Amino acid sequence: MKAYVLHGIDQLRYEDVDYPDCPGGWAIVRVKAAGICSSDIPRIFEKGTYHFPTIPGHEFSGIVDKVADAEEEHWIGKKVGVFPLIPCKTCRQCQSGRYEMCANYDYLGSRRDGGFAEYVAVPIWNLIELPEEVSYQTAAMLEPLAVALHAVKRSGLKRENTVAVIGTGMIGFAAAQWAKKLGASKVCVVGRNDSKREIADGLDGIGYETVSECTEEFDVVIEAVGTTDAVAWAIEHIACEGTLILMGNPNGDMLFSQELYWRILRKQLRIIGTWNSSYENNGNCEWDEVVMAVKNHEIKTEPFISHCLSQEELAKGLAIMRDHREPYCKVMTVWNSSEM
Repeated sequence: MKAYVLHGIDQLRYEDVDYPDCPGGWAIVRVKAAGICSSDIPRIFEKGTYHFPTIPGHEFSGIVDKVADAEEEHWIGKKVGVFPLIPCKTCRQCQSGRYEMCANYDYLGSRRDGGFAEYVAVPIWNLIELPEEVSYQTAAMLEPLAVALHAVKRSGLKRENTVAVIGTGMIGFAAAQWAKKLGASKVCVVGRNDSKREIADGLDGIGYETVSECTEEFDVVIEAVGTTDAVAWAIEHIACEGTLILMGNPNGDMLFSQELYWRILRKQLRIIGTWNSSYENNGNCEWDEVVMAVKNHEIKTEPFISHCLSQEELAKGLAIMRDHREPYCKVMTVWNSSEM
């Protein structure tokens, strides 16, 4: 089979590899669509994965091609999304069902082979069956959609709260939609410039302002960039006793000035971190909420896909994101496109 294999930092090669092993309790998924996450860029070009070689990619969907156990054969041929975090099931967090905070987790696409391949091994527990109404491209966005939902829920959002999301990546726009769906009276996405305004225009009830335009304060601000400047802007624009949700992956050390720290104290702000999403393969988790919302068209995904490339063009998509050659939101790759 074909796969993109990372042999070292900035050493990604499209090559032939063996079909994955399928141990007990696992399945093999034939990948149909895979999204490129912003975290894939430093992982591939700057920091590397946890070992080499590794096949990156943790946002993907597909069809179950094989299972290891006879009692799981009903999965074969099913359309699935994939929760990429593989919990240990034994640590304190796992024992209480908070798998996203597992102390000893494994992860598809960074700690083990992921979805930038024709086939990938996945634990049965991590599969979520999809209705026909959900496209493979949308299914490949379930992970960031669930991360965004988790962040909004962590805020303790109340009806009639006002919400700003600073950051114009897909997760930022997704968080804005969830905030609106969950009752916020006003939701605004804040970007550096106007290049992403059109995306907000395609989402029901979502406003858009540039950093320089926005002057008001909000009850909840979700930081989805991961820079000191973005956090500083967020703190400046939170109302007293408001809530700051830190969601963006940090791109370096975060440094607060004394004046900024004073603002946190004097405004009596709540600052909450958020990581990943809640998941339980029992029909009652954030992932199930996401599937139902996209199935019922309560959350839009089509405006997010700025680029849809073939599997052979994945390197092009990575370069667009790394070099910021052109505006993008979600860069999607389609595998086995003749069968879509």
